[in-house]
Amino acid sequence: MQRSVNAAESIEAAAESLATVLDPARGDHALRVSPTQLRVLTWLRSHPQTNVNGLAESLGVGPSSASRLCDRLEALGLLRRVADPRDRREVQVQVTTEAEQLLTQISRNRQRALEQVLARMPEASRQELARSLTAFRVAADALSDAAIEQAENGERRSA
Repeated sequence: MQRSVNAAESIEAAAESLATVLDPARGDHALRVSPTQLRVLTWLRSHPQTNVNGLAESLGVGPSSASRLCDRLEALGLLRRVADPRDRREVQVQVTTEAEQLLTQISRNRQRALEQVLARMPEASRQELARSLTAFRVAADALSDAAIEQAENGERRSA
């Protein structure tokens, strides 16, 4: 058990270091867009046919909170609401071209910041880190998928 605690502590410390490296990479955009808003925009970009209720579920918040978040992003010109072509009663939330450009620029800045840190590491360590992070992501995705499946099964039983 001690080994996994140390691994968890190491990952937590690395996450803090990552935040220290990545947060400044947001640059001037940090004044306009919060980390939560960036996370939402990133999620919406990869889930383009999402409505406010779907966004709320993904964030684990109520629809009214998600709607207010969308209102703020829409006011910044980073999100638009459009009628769902399959069901005009539904409204999809989509990132704008400006949001796409913002996310691309922040990603470039972050990659440059990460490259500076990685350049200070031996090649073998970089390769090991890449393999370990890939394994971590796969495990986290599987856990997330299992939680979604469990929630869906619970909804079916209660219906």
